[in-house]
Amino acid sequence: MEYRQLGKSELEVSVITMGCWAIAGDRLWGPQDESDAIGALHAAVDLGVNFFDSAEGYGAGRSEELIGKAFKGIRRDKIVVATKVSQQNLRPADLRKACENSLRNLNMETIDVYYIHWPNWDVPLGDTLGEMQRLKGEGKIRFVGCSNFGPRDLAEILALEHVEINQLAYNLLFRAIEYDIVPLCVEHQVSIAPYSPLLHGILTGKFSTLADIPDERARTRHFAQSHHSMVRHGESGAETETAHALKAIHDICEAAGRPMEQAALAWLLAQPGVATVIVGARNPAQIRANVEAVSSKLPDDVLKALSAVTEPLKVALGHNPDMWQGQANSRIR
Repeated sequence: MEYRQLGKSELEVSVITMGCWAIAGDRLWGPQDESDAIGALHAAVDLGVNFFDSAEGYGAGRSEELIGKAFKGIRRDKIVVATKVSQQNLRPADLRKACENSLRNLNMETIDVYYIHWPNWDVPLGDTLGEMQRLKGEGKIRFVGCSNFGPRDLAEILALEHVEINQLAYNLLFRAIEYDIVPLCVEHQVSIAPYSPLLHGILTGKFSTLADIPDERARTRHFAQSHHSMVRHGESGAETETAHALKAIHDICEAAGRPMEQAALAWLLAQPGVATVIVGARNPAQIRANVEAVSSKLPDDVLKALSAVTEPLKVALGHNPDMWQGQANSRIR
């Protein structure tokens, strides 16, 4: 397992982060067997994964509880645990309550990385960070991270305090953060942690055409509202460019003898600023497959080819880093 420095901190994190939303077994993901979830967490540690990503909103705390249960008795220095405070809990009193509740769920004294899950433009960022500093002083959190912070919000938070990591939607088929956010992160040594690295499974190669993709996975700005019931972005989509990119990625991977999933994750890990990629797993077999997928690097010519064939789609989708909402209603600024 490869490890990379997180921001300016002394933390060294595995290049694969186990995303722990799916193990919550909520409405979005469906029922989850607890023994499978705990087995996946244990298997991850055995395979060298040391970074685990949760949030108070994942299954209303269930994800955090499973992490706490699985890691009870495991040496604390073997794992780096991140969780997130929700957008509605960024006022100081609410933030403190949320943090203490997450600590109880996790059965831990300290959260290694405490993320602001989404910006809240109605709450002064200075108030939120002031409480974060008090929580750091009390040893309840170690480092501050942000999630879904675009160039304006990231610049604002960096003017007040250094954050170690910014978690963003980023994958071969959605490269909007490369325009404005990646350069800012690289300049200020803020690590990038891509989520949705396989675009809801679309980059695993299991779907031959866009028509094969079920509506619950076809919710992003790639898809036309006229064709998919769960699309909400209010734009025309980019289905032609998406189909061409997906076919080209498939052909490149086939010629290189690499599975699409492996290529998609390896490509992300070769991009500037990326420290770790967040991939979900609901059982030991899935985390083993994810670790195997990041075990080898891609040749430079394959990396360049993948970038080239997805460039037209990048241009078509533009600068808006919100993968689900159109520019007019973008939640990332």
